[in-house]
Parts: sequence; structure tokens; C-alpha cells
Amino acid sequence: MSQFSASSQSLYEEVDSVWRKVSLRLMPLLIVCYLFAHLDRINIGFAKSQMSADLAFSETVYGFGAGLLFVSYALFSVPSNLALVRFGPRRWIAFLMCAWGAMSTAMFLVTTPQEFYFLRFCLGAAEAGFFPGILYYINCCFPKHYRGRIIALFALAVPIAGILGGPLSGGIIVGFHHVLGLHGWQWMFLFEGVPVVLLGLVVWRFLPDTLTSVKWLSDEEKAYAVRAVSQPQEGPKASTFREIISNKNVWLLVCIYFAVRLSVNTTAFWLPTFIHGTGIGNDGVVGLLSAVPYIFGAAFMVYMGRSSDLNDERRWHLFISLVMAAIGLVVAGAFPANTWVVMIALIFLGMGSSAALSMFWQLPPTFIAPAVLAGGLGLISSFGSIASFLAPSMIGWVRDTTQSSSLALYVLGALIALGALLVLATPEDKDGVHN
Repeated sequence: MSQFSASSQSLYEEVDSVWRKVSLRLMPLLIVCYLFAHLDRINIGFAKSQMSADLAFSETVYGFGAGLLFVSYALFSVPSNLALVRFGPRRWIAFLMCAWGAMSTAMFLVTTPQEFYFLRFCLGAAEAGFFPGILYYINCCFPKHYRGRIIALFALAVPIAGILGGPLSGGIIVGFHHVLGLHGWQWMFLFEGVPVVLLGLVVWRFLPDTLTSVKWLSDEEKAYAVRAVSQPQEGPKASTFREIISNKNVWLLVCIYFAVRLSVNTTAFWLPTFIHGTGIGNDGVVGLLSAVPYIFGAAFMVYMGRSSDLNDERRWHLFISLVMAAIGLVVAGAFPANTWVVMIALIFLGMGSSAALSMFWQLPPTFIAPAVLAGGLGLISSFGSIASFLAPSMIGWVRDTTQSSSLALYVLGALIALGALLVLATPEDKDGVHN
């Protein structure tokens, strides 16, 4: 018995070493790429005040231009993911990064609303295929029982961008204002856009299309990895795009992802405003406090990803995460002037929204066959962009109308709680086979 146990342990360590090697080779680059993707999406918020003043942009011009990104994101997610399958991950992801890096950099040249609209639309079109494309790539490179922790690692870029984005963008805007005749917001777009183009070239050079093409795995390791990733999973799956459209479980996932994006984007766009509302007027203090929910969120995301893998369970992990986010929003709305209560509520929101983002993407492969997974992920991601536009718009409209965020937070909390309940309506994944 002891000899058998020792042999099993040796085999487990050998197998685990393969996935450690794959993750160490792939994930650092993908995390950095997604960090800049999220930063280039939200940095317009940091530029808003100075940019609008310099260019005489009204709130309507700014709001419409900022929202155009999500319109083009919705339009191009599916075709972009289908192009990834056609041209290969390495070429297509590199192309997308060079394109959105160029669009983000070109923002420093904006002088009119029309130019602003055009570049924001193009930025959304270029970014649309990146996140769902990388999710598809992860599904092609890692087996089911590793994807929870791997997607959690990838999604760490979101809270990291939240932690670093404010100090970095704010520091550039203030520190480089009027340097070489450029405004601070222009330098911000330059400093945060050019590196994406360079990263695109790195992706072109180093990201493998498949594990069979790499040189850092032995032939035996490649053969094992391919078998593990391609192992068939039980249960009926949509195997054509028409079946995806008609599959009720896929549309259930769309509704759930809507709730996930409501929580994520409320955190991303309104966190500093909630802290300001408690009476803290110092922008430096607000920036530091804004990082706290993201720090807790990053740690909780990694914990939940590993827990879901070890327990081979996804639904309850996602349910708990969404419930935490909903509770955080409701409590923040109920006690808007109490700094301590609001901070605790925002920590709950940060933990729940961060973990929910990574947990959700464990569900689609349960209902969508690998052959059409790229299109399915693009479809779900495109509908999520509607929530990305709705959450900040709803809060802004309610604040203008009632001079308070509370009603909007109650509504958003209820919608997210409904999304949590819908998670439990999805069929339980019976495929518990580990490799």
C-alpha cells in the first residue's frame, strides 16, 4: 500500500509540474496584457476633469464618448473571437493589442468631440476580442480542474489595475502637465498606450498558438497536456452557433454575466465617489482608501479560484461572490455618510465582484462545445458590455435626479442578487473527472 501511495504521489507531482510549467510560461505575459487592457479602458475617467476643461467637452459629450467603447465592444466581440480561431491566438491577440494601443495613444491628439467619439469606438472594437479571446485560449491550454485558479490569476489584472491605476494616471496628469507643451492628460495616454503596442510585439514573438508548438515541454509532457485538455466532458452541449442562440442555459448565463458586470463596473467607476460621499475631501486619502477593496478582492479571487478547483464546484462559489457584492452595495447605500461602514461595504463589494468575474467563466464550457466555444464566449461577453454601460449611467442619472446614490445602489444590489439566484438555476455540472 505504501509503495502504491508513493507511486501515486510521484505521478501527481509529475503531472502538477506540467501545469506549473505551462502557467509560469503563459500567465505572466497574459496578466500584464490584461492589466493594460483594463487600464486603457478606465483611464478616461482619470483624464475626464482636465481633458474636458481643456477641450470644453460637456458632460454629455464625455458620457457619450465614454459609452461608445461599450457599444463597439458589443458589436465586435463575436466576430473578433471567430477571427482568433481563423488566424490563431498569437497573430490575432498581437494584432488587437497593437490596434488598441495605437487607438489609446492617439487619444492625446484629440481636439474635437468627433475625434473623441471615433477613437473611443475604435478602442472598443479592438479591445472587444481580447478578454473573451484569452478565455478561449485558457480553455485550450488548461484542463478543467486547473481553470478556476488560472482564470483567477488572469483576472487579477482587474484589481491590480484598480490599485495602480489611480496613483499612476493621477501622477502622470499632475507631474507632466505642460511638459513639452502637452497637457497632463495627453502624457497619460502616451505613457499608457505606447507600452501596449510594444506588448503586442512581445505577444507576436513569444505566445504559442498551441501547447504542441512549444519547445519548453518534452514530447511526453505535450502528449499528456493535449490529452488532458481535450478530454471529453459529459452532458449535452451546444455544438453549432445556431444551437448556442437557442440554448436556454446560454441565455441564463448571459443574464448572470449581466449581474457580474454590474458589480464589476460599479466598483470600477464609482468607488472613489462613494468614499468622497462620506465626507473625505482629500484626493490622496481617497486614492489610498480606494485601493483597499481591490487588495481584499485580489486575495479573495485567488482563494475562490483555488477552492473551486480543489472542490470541483463552481455554482456555489459564484453564488456566494455575487451575494457578497449585492450586500456591499445595499449597505453602502444605507449608510452613505459613515466612513467605516462604507469602507467595510466596499470591501465586500470588491471581494464579491472580483471573485465573481473569475468564477463566472468556469460555467460556459459546461454548456458550449469546444468547437464553438470562441463564438459563445464572445456572445456572452458582448451582452455583458450592456451592463458595463448601464451601471455607471444609472448611478449618474439617479445622483443628478435625487442628489443621492442610495436608490441606484439598492436597484443594482437587487439585480445582482437576482443574478446570484439565477446561478442556482443552472444545471449542476456532473462531470467531476480529474486528470
